[in-house]
Amino acid sequence: MGETIFSKIIRGELPCHKVYEDELVLAFLDINPLSRGHLLVIPKEEVATVDALSDDSAAAVGRVLPRLSRAVMKATGASAYNILQNNGAAAHQAVFHVHFHIIPKYEDAGLGLEWNPLRLESGEELASSIAELLSDKEPETLARW
Repeated sequence: MGETIFSKIIRGELPCHKVYEDELVLAFLDINPLSRGHLLVIPKEEVATVDALSDDSAAAVGRVLPRLSRAVMKATGASAYNILQNNGAAAHQAVFHVHFHIIPKYEDAGLGLEWNPLRLESGEELASSIAELLSDKEPETLARW
């Protein structure tokens, strides 16, 4: 993975409005927020997509997302929020370092979303295929696909 703006923020070469940091995770205000209180939560492990994250980094992010969400809600007074995470350019990822957005939702600001659902086809077959891939691999091997 190449260097990103988040690499420089993690190393302290670029400033940020930090709200949380531990040995594996950094959270800071987005400089181009969709709404007041919009946070970015990033693992310090420098990988582009969630599937490339180590179990330790994934667990660390998962552990702090609820706490950060509660703090954002209380600090902003927002009544709702979205957690957004994109993987790959086709999925609208702009910075190729895993990051989660916590975006407070207000009546006039926040994440806009258009949901275009499809009909589930071959659900049993697809679920079985995914489950088989998970059960046939040791966790260490699955992490290296």
